[in-house]
Amino acid sequence: MPKLKTHRGAKKRFKVTATGKIKRQHAFGSHLLTKKSAKRKRKLKQSTILVKEEVKRIKELLPYS
Repeated sequence: MPKLKTHRGAKKRFKVTATGKIKRQHAFGSHLLTKKSAKRKRKLKQSTILVKEEVKRIKELLPYS
């Protein structure tokens, strides 16, 4: 069986933790920041864990992680 290719876009956007969970960054934190509150901008900087409904789909894109 041939080797599987990693989805390059997914590789740049997601990281797999040591326990197998998938980390991602929040959206909407790169521009148009003047209208957003300081609290909201602070929260957007933090990474979060991917919801369980999407884990299977992303793990298919990252076969060797």
